Amino acid sequence: MQKGTSKTLSLNGHDFHVRMWGLPHLPKLIMLHGYPEYSGAWDDLAPKLSGMFHCIAPDQRGYGQSWAPSDVGEYTTSKLVSDIVELIGHPDVAANGPVSVFGHDWGAAIAYGLAMFHPDLVARLIIANGVHLVPFQREMAAGGAQTEASQYIGFIRRDDSHDQLAANNCAKMMDLFSAKMDMRWLTENPEKMEAYRTEWSRPGRLKGMTNWYRASPLALAAPGMPIEVPELPLDKLQVRCPHLLIWGMGDTALLPETTRGLEDFAADLTRVEIADADHWVLHQQPDAVADAVVDWVIGDELYIP
Repeated sequence: MQKGTSKTLSLNGHDFHVRMWGLPHLPKLIMLHGYPEYSGAWDDLAPKLSGMFHCIAPDQRGYGQSWAPSDVGEYTTSKLVSDIVELIGHPDVAANGPVSVFGHDWGAAIAYGLAMFHPDLVARLIIANGVHLVPFQREMAAGGAQTEASQYIGFIRRDDSHDQLAANNCAKMMDLFSAKMDMRWLTENPEKMEAYRTEWSRPGRLKGMTNWYRASPLALAAPGMPIEVPELPLDKLQVRCPHLLIWGMGDTALLPETTRGLEDFAADLTRVEIADADHWVLHQQPDAVADAVVDWVIGDELYIP
């Protein structure tokens, strides 16, 4: 499998590990992993898209071989988004215009942030099993099925969660990672399993990774006990570029209702559902994901308004 080339780039004055696939002259696709992954999350998919895009995947702040500050305050959404703004503008990326952005899980939150607050940088937005702030907060606060599915967040936000996740060669991390999911893509691949454990075990990384949850302002209700949350400035949370949402329908961490009403925030939205996949759709069905992206991009380019 093509592993891509690696570079260390200075973003916001700190070192970030960035991997790239495809020829540099191709249109740029920024690929943003989620929790608890790293740039290797794209190993199955990026080679399949590297004929159409120059794929660029950083280890995000706190992950892998990138900068991992210990202070929770360094993980606000604005700071995480600013890292990717710096990446897009870096001379080694040479974007020369707006780029396509692909986010999964927590990477989707940063991808949405880029599209909403830096629309001049984003030509297309692709999300796989990731959520927009408003529908997700609505469901987390409602006290229903998504509230129950999100209760693990309370554990991750605990001050000592990173120590517990690290114990016994990251056994609890693996349990959390794989709860109610099909993990054969990892458990049946010893080399990939060891690569994940290596990234989790780097000094300070599990704390940095969990700090994303601690820094998040999202409010989580208890099951059956809905809470009220402040109203958000909906006009400022719009995705104005073409948007593709790919959804593994077996996801038990992010339920389909977290995308209900997304059209209110993304007028140019295309949905693709993948039946035989869950939250880890990028690994389970990379061919289907790649086909969905290629078909959508070609269709978008052929569309004449």
